Amino acid sequence: MTLNRTAELGKLFAVTLALLIAFAPGAAAETPLAIPGHAHARPYGDGWTCDHGYRQTGGECAPIIVPAHAHLSSFGDDWNCDRLYRRSGNSCAALVIPAHAFVDDNGHGRGWRCEQAYRESGGECVAVLVPPNGYAVDSSYGSGWRCARGFEEAKGTCLAIVVPANALLDDSGVRWSCQRGFVKRADQCAPVEVPENGYLDSAGSGWRCERGFGTAGKTCVPLLIPADAHLDYGGNDWECNEGYHKNTGACIADSSPRARS
Repeated sequence: MTLNRTAELGKLFAVTLALLIAFAPGAAAETPLAIPGHAHARPYGDGWTCDHGYRQTGGECAPIIVPAHAHLSSFGDDWNCDRLYRRSGNSCAALVIPAHAFVDDNGHGRGWRCEQAYRESGGECVAVLVPPNGYAVDSSYGSGWRCARGFEEAKGTCLAIVVPANALLDDSGVRWSCQRGFVKRADQCAPVEVPENGYLDSAGSGWRCERGFGTAGKTCVPLLIPADAHLDYGGNDWECNEGYHKNTGACIADSSPRARS
């Protein structure tokens, strides 16, 4: 092979190698990301974000103009009014607190709340009219008053709750329940009629028979325990001994002809 032929083959190899590298995946040079002033590339993914104190406007980062009595938000992309000021367009106006009100820093609402015994009306705090046997409560919601214990609201007034004999008010203060040994019947508390050989149950509004007695209507009658049986755990019925089963009021041996039939 001549020297010229070798040189030609070398040039051809170099050109081929350059083409392979140029068209290889990922071989193309990436275009540098264009980041505007007062911005920085995102730590993850593509794109950029404005610096603290700037916001994106038309592909650029414009400074946030903070009005008087305001401060940058925690994210740095907006502003919030200082305490005792409220946002009004692009400025912060002083919060006007009416008489008998206090500042409400919960972050929503009008920025103030009326004191107890007052309620908001037309931007002012007016006195709540509490009826007799009532008392003032937080006036943010509702009527601004409640009835005292033993009274219930009725058409803007507090009416006394009628508690019958042998009854008492429950924890709510607006309902009553019968004392132990009495049961509610209509609007009264009637005594629980406990039969002979019976006793009040744990609730105190009913009764149970003593051990060895069974219920028969409104009475307690002695249990008739057949042969090969005993009182059950509750004491108000019987059950057959081991090896026997109940059959028409008697205990039949499991191995008896009657049991196999």
